[in-house]
Amino acid sequence: MSEFLDLESQDGVRMPWNVIPGTKQESTNSVVPVSAIYTPIKPFPSMPVLPYAPLRCRTCRSVLNPFSTVDYAAKIWICPFCFTRNHFPPHYASISDENLPAELFPQYTTIEYDSSLEKPTTPPVFIFVVDTCMIEEELSFLKSALSQALGLLPDHSLVGLITFGTFVHVHELGFSSVPKTYIFKGSKEVNKDQLLEQMSFFLKKPRPTTGVIAGPRDGLSTESIARFLLPASDCEFALNSVLEELQKDPWPVPADQRAARCTSTALSVAGSLLGACVPGSGARIMAFIGGPSTEGQGAIVSKNLSEPIRSHKDLDKDSAPHFHKAVKFYEGLSKQLVHQGHVLDLFACALDQVGIAEIKIAVERTGGLVVLAESFGHSVFKDSLKRVFQLGDYELGLSSNGIFEINCSKDVKVQGIIGPCASLEKKGPLSSDTVVGQGSTSAWKMCGLDKATSLCLIFEIVKKEIPDATVQPTSNQFYFQFLTYYQHSSGQMRLRVTTLSRRWVAGPGSLQDLIAGFDQEAAAVVMARLVSFKMETEAEFDPIRWLDKSLIRMCARFGDYQKDSPSSFSLSPRFSIFPQFMFHLRRSQFVQVFNNSPDETAYFRMILNRENVANSVVMIQPSLISYSFHSGPEPALLDVAAIAADRILLLDAYFTVVIFHGSTIAQWRKAGYQDLPEHQAFAQLLQAPRDDGDQIIKERFPVPRLVICDQHGSQARFLLAKLNPSATYNNEAPLPGGDVIFTDDVGFEVFLDHLQRLAVQ
Repeated sequence: MSEFLDLESQDGVRMPWNVIPGTKQESTNSVVPVSAIYTPIKPFPSMPVLPYAPLRCRTCRSVLNPFSTVDYAAKIWICPFCFTRNHFPPHYASISDENLPAELFPQYTTIEYDSSLEKPTTPPVFIFVVDTCMIEEELSFLKSALSQALGLLPDHSLVGLITFGTFVHVHELGFSSVPKTYIFKGSKEVNKDQLLEQMSFFLKKPRPTTGVIAGPRDGLSTESIARFLLPASDCEFALNSVLEELQKDPWPVPADQRAARCTSTALSVAGSLLGACVPGSGARIMAFIGGPSTEGQGAIVSKNLSEPIRSHKDLDKDSAPHFHKAVKFYEGLSKQLVHQGHVLDLFACALDQVGIAEIKIAVERTGGLVVLAESFGHSVFKDSLKRVFQLGDYELGLSSNGIFEINCSKDVKVQGIIGPCASLEKKGPLSSDTVVGQGSTSAWKMCGLDKATSLCLIFEIVKKEIPDATVQPTSNQFYFQFLTYYQHSSGQMRLRVTTLSRRWVAGPGSLQDLIAGFDQEAAAVVMARLVSFKMETEAEFDPIRWLDKSLIRMCARFGDYQKDSPSSFSLSPRFSIFPQFMFHLRRSQFVQVFNNSPDETAYFRMILNRENVANSVVMIQPSLISYSFHSGPEPALLDVAAIAADRILLLDAYFTVVIFHGSTIAQWRKAGYQDLPEHQAFAQLLQAPRDDGDQIIKERFPVPRLVICDQHGSQARFLLAKLNPSATYNNEAPLPGGDVIFTDDVGFEVFLDHLQRLAVQ
């Protein structure tokens, strides 16, 4: 694995196949698609930032890179993608093989260009959209979290505030002596023109007769914008006083009804306001929602409490009356926001569903952040919100206005990207006819991206079989180039260029080469994103069957066995953990929707689709560490056999971190032994998993939920649900001090047994 991690620490790329199956047939037989998981703006301490513009190929627009062939005498470089001969411009006249520009150094396959001479003028913009239909206690939690967040905003950033319940209130912050709000009816759609009229944008400066209204350059006066969007340093007092005065939505709610909450109208007003005032600048709509939307186009349920909120069963049977209308609305909103270059972030804190399943499309296409918690008072929400604005070691590095482009060798096409981006519909020779995720394009918009945002690119190999095996191909390398043009968190526009080369193989002797270049962690993550995507887009799709068939085909192709003899089956170490990943993926919350609401499932998938390989692997197969008196912290198998009375287990399941005390440890803790001076070792044993758990929590966004529980306690379910059920209620008795799991699911042993039998047929 280590060499794949080295590649990732140089370029931020992990590929399932680091030696690529070189023909269409070979790649189809290899089951896992040729793909890459790429983190566009992963920070590299040693990466140079060049203060000039990149040199591009005149035919395919790819950027000069270490794989270009250079003729120093004639001052010509040959593009590895389209083989065009390009002349160097005059300012490269002094180059020679001793005097290379940085972009030709072999170790700088990833490099950044910053050619912006003037300092950026557009400050970041945040508009808070706050739900007021909740109990006083929740509202006060939210108000204190928001006023803390305001203190962390950069001083020059612009801030706006919209609150909503039955009506949408747009607060005028620029007029602090008298608080003033503009009110829109929650059940009525408001378009941009009506919004500008009603909010008296054209009182002093008449409306231009033609053209689109867009910011101070096109038809709006700066002072009319400054009523609603002010620098944080100027309006902190006005904002805090509005927040302090903020009351629960005053409209009465009958006992048999839900509150009238017009989430979609509020988001639409926020989108139109930003589109009119600051189009094309890095702006974020931060929505804080405390319950289901019941008014407007994006309602997910009616006001009658007798109608339940849609479940997975309703969605499968197509009996969720509001679902398609709401999704259609948010799809329209996402197109508008992508066009404006703005981001939608969602903080949903409620015991009920709020409609993440519907809003997902707008958050994902704009690259927004999403946090789901049970209450605005929960550390998951409070700490995550702080992390958004925090500077220092664990800052998110929020960047904006990204455009991601791709170039590859002519035998490779792009099917699409699964991840937080939106297709720019730039169809070209590179785009495949088969579309996966955001496809039919070779350029994507990433309105919001951060240091960890990772895209999953799915490729298609179009090279036909080589008819005459004696003719050796001229080059057996495929080249890929990823270009990310984005606004850095410092405000400068930058271009990050990553160029990769991977060897391809085809024909009878290629199997060992493919095995040697197989990255099983990356493959598991690609399969997880693919299966989630298929579950959302294909009707009647059976995920378990699809994963099982894929795994059987993989093992039949890459395993070592004699036909019809399961006992002879073995896998190379490169493949040996892959079946285990698939076993845990089948049981994970991405595939098993039972016991999760559509909102939770949508939330888990949104996070899976934006995280890097290491984090995604933890979501699929959690890590387990065991602490005991006999040994230091050591990794334990994710199996019910890991439970013992005298052990503490630390489970990292990404969304939750569980500290599980064995029954004896729990008894000692309740007796207070850790407080006695002679039992210092016990106190240290209790503290060690807490410290390790805190370290995990500190580095992660969204902040995971911490669960501290005891064996046989009610919260132990958080651990038991993730363990391999090797001992269930119908096997022999467990080891003394151990545990059993009450389930009819098959254990990993049985799963592997069946897999071997089917693979050797």
